[in-house]
Amino acid sequence: MKIGVDGGGTKTECILVDDAGTIVARQLAPGCNPNVVGTDTARQIATDALRALTLSLHSQPSTLPVVVHRTHLYMSGAPGFWQEFAASLAGFGHVTASPDSLPTLELATDGKPGLVLHAGTGSFVAARAPDGTVHYAGGTGWRFGDPGSGYELGRRAIARALLELQAWLPASRLGPAVRAHTELGDDADVRAVTRYFYAHAEPNRVIAALAPTVLGLATEGDATARAVVIESAAELLDLALHVAGKLFPGTPHADIPTGLSGALLINPVVASALAARTSLRFQPITAAPIEGVRRLVARDR
Repeated sequence: MKIGVDGGGTKTECILVDDAGTIVARQLAPGCNPNVVGTDTARQIATDALRALTLSLHSQPSTLPVVVHRTHLYMSGAPGFWQEFAASLAGFGHVTASPDSLPTLELATDGKPGLVLHAGTGSFVAARAPDGTVHYAGGTGWRFGDPGSGYELGRRAIARALLELQAWLPASRLGPAVRAHTELGDDADVRAVTRYFYAHAEPNRVIAALAPTVLGLATEGDATARAVVIESAAELLDLALHVAGKLFPGTPHADIPTGLSGALLINPVVASALAARTSLRFQPITAAPIEGVRRLVARDR
């Protein structure tokens, strides 16, 4: 048996895979990004999830003993921390720790050279160069931008809405949407809305939680929301184009396999807007990252 783990900011998903590449057990846990929950909590969440995964299989009737040969950790945040965590695990075979971008890249390129743009809780560009080396760009976390991410969409929407509420910019549906998100009432002024976000115990989480609303407004045709999401996604595209130029010099962009991953990027409004800005031929990725984990784990012999 082999274990694969997708440890993100929103959830931690573990799978147990047999020799045929079939998933025989699963375990879900809260997000374990140490940059968000802290190193102690991240370690506890990951450890508990791995133990629960193996216990769930041991509790099933079987004529053969269960032996975990390898464990693959694909984790968000603090690579050095996860390397140390991998080295500390006992009873899970040979344990390796890699960035959580690899499963998404696997879904986009199937192990071949190419790119993937991902925008979810965070955002990044991952690439496999023609020489087989894997590269990672962006993904620096919500404090430093992460264009196209949930937090960045929420932040941009709030910034725009506050200027609308101050009457400096034409009103759009973003103003009422941000007010509604705070649950302060329809009469909440700019100071009250601003204070809500600054004083919140988990500002990154509550700001990122606004992203689905912003994306929904853009899909429904609100021009201001549409501009917000496209401008944010375009910054991620600019990063991807820079990566493509560095790793694939002289290769026409149309010949570089490129995946789009995450609710924002595969949204038809956003995907078509990005396609109009580049000759990269985008392929939307609809499979969950854990499927990329399964493929990587199954391939490892």
